[in-house]
Amino acid sequence: MTTLRVIVDQVIAPVPGGIGRYAEELTRKLVETAPAGCDVEAVVSATSTAGLERLRTLLPGVADVQRLALPRRELALAWQAGLAHGASHGMVHAPSVLAPLVRHDRFRELGRQTVVTVHDTVPWTHPETLTARGVHFHKAMVKRAWRYADAVVVPTHAVAAALNEIHRFDDRLRVIGGAPSARLRLPVDADLRAERLGLPDRYVLAVGTLEPRKGLRPLIEAMAHAEAPVDVPLVIAGPDGWGDVDVTAIAEQAGLPQDRVRVLGRIDDADLAVAYDRAAVFVFPSLAEGFGLPVIEAMSLGTPVVHSDDPALREVAADAGVTVAREPAASYPERLAQAVYQVVHDPHLADRLAIAGPDRARMFDWTDSAHETWQLHADI
Repeated sequence: MTTLRVIVDQVIAPVPGGIGRYAEELTRKLVETAPAGCDVEAVVSATSTAGLERLRTLLPGVADVQRLALPRRELALAWQAGLAHGASHGMVHAPSVLAPLVRHDRFRELGRQTVVTVHDTVPWTHPETLTARGVHFHKAMVKRAWRYADAVVVPTHAVAAALNEIHRFDDRLRVIGGAPSARLRLPVDADLRAERLGLPDRYVLAVGTLEPRKGLRPLIEAMAHAEAPVDVPLVIAGPDGWGDVDVTAIAEQAGLPQDRVRVLGRIDDADLAVAYDRAAVFVFPSLAEGFGLPVIEAMSLGTPVVHSDDPALREVAADAGVTVAREPAASYPERLAQAVYQVVHDPHLADRLAIAGPDRARMFDWTDSAHETWQLHADI
């Protein structure tokens, strides 16, 4: 039996974020699509028994869950220092840069290989939007990947090109994107959920971890701009992140009345599907992305999408959304306001986007991503 060992630590992190969702969805499909004679083992830091049980629930069918000796933070420091020999045996797939990257020879050690995933180049292009510790860790692990990884997965060609400018990975790079979750489906009790969430009849929706990189400040300023639709409030869904993104304070500074912005916090997939489905427009104003999964999620439910001109977002959305230039930064809120107004008040444009979005979203499928990942390991 050949075992693929997947590092799933981000799945049960306090703020899983997009990478946690990516790791969970990909691992689940890797289990379902495992070739004959292959199975999947999950590898996690020294989490609690409850954490292990949650993993087994989220990832049905995994052959085993290996709990390492070190807690998450200590594990990251150890692997950054190259102290990872005990965890690097066999065929390892890391859905993030947290990986046991050490020197090895896959030609002499048959069956030993390490594949790491780099989701974006934000630590180099927009370091101010991350914590200093996060920037240092990411850069250090990407350098280790350049030295020791057998292959590197990136979510878009935009990230591949940018990463290759930093370290020459060349033919070790493989583009494998994400996809909407199979759990992101409208529930039968959608009306009740919408009422419980307090969703207005029409609203602008933003989804993502509340952190500086996601562009929530310019979006809130856009909703307060004179060119924004005055009768459509802003609804924000997503967990708190770092950087003290205080939506209430930003709205007050921008002059956006309290009744025109609502923060839902972290919500489950059924509630998220309802929020996407009922929005007049979904806005993803992120300053920098590697893929931008919420864009495809919104499109899959037929919601018109407005997004920034980040290269990865342009690649993923293609022509199925309205693109807004981020520069010059001072007038970014004004351009966002104009784009939102256009979609909200132009039914023909909204209808076209509602048709183009699902067509584009169907291009992304977790089963395809899993098959491509298995093929990558077979090709190494």
